[in-house]
Amino acid sequence: MDLITLLPFIVLIGAMFLMTRSAKKKQAAAAQMRNDMQPGTGVRTIGGMYATVKEVHDDTVLLEVAPGVHAVYAKNAIGAVLDDAEYNRIVHGDDQELDADGTVVPDDASSLTGDADAEVAKIDLGKDDAADDAETEDATAKDAKGEGKTDGDADSK
Repeated sequence: MDLITLLPFIVLIGAMFLMTRSAKKKQAAAAQMRNDMQPGTGVRTIGGMYATVKEVHDDTVLLEVAPGVHAVYAKNAIGAVLDDAEYNRIVHGDDQELDADGTVVPDDASSLTGDADAEVAKIDLGKDDAADDAETEDATAKDAKGEGKTDGDADSK
């Protein structure tokens, strides 16, 4: 057999090996993250619920989903273990984002302008009253003539 005929099979086997290897690395990292959970840390489940770890067992985790409300979850249901700052920002609404030097980063640029209290000219995106009245008159005229009717519309009573 020629090496040319075996080359596609070799490439296919190599690609499959690389894909399974990266998937195994991701699974190992997720398992390590779940094993490193400690009571008191904040977590996000795979369903998107945020909770605090109360107890860690072999295959299960006791989570406090609200003050005084506890639920038992499988360890595999933990999607991410969050650091304290991120957990507090998400759950408790600590929305102030700090820059690297400790300055507060605003959500929008309006606080950066000099005169924040100045009245901003508002643009009216609605229809003009004259154009609206003209459309209403056209529709009324068509209804009177019967032009605006489609199949199935009838004036019979």
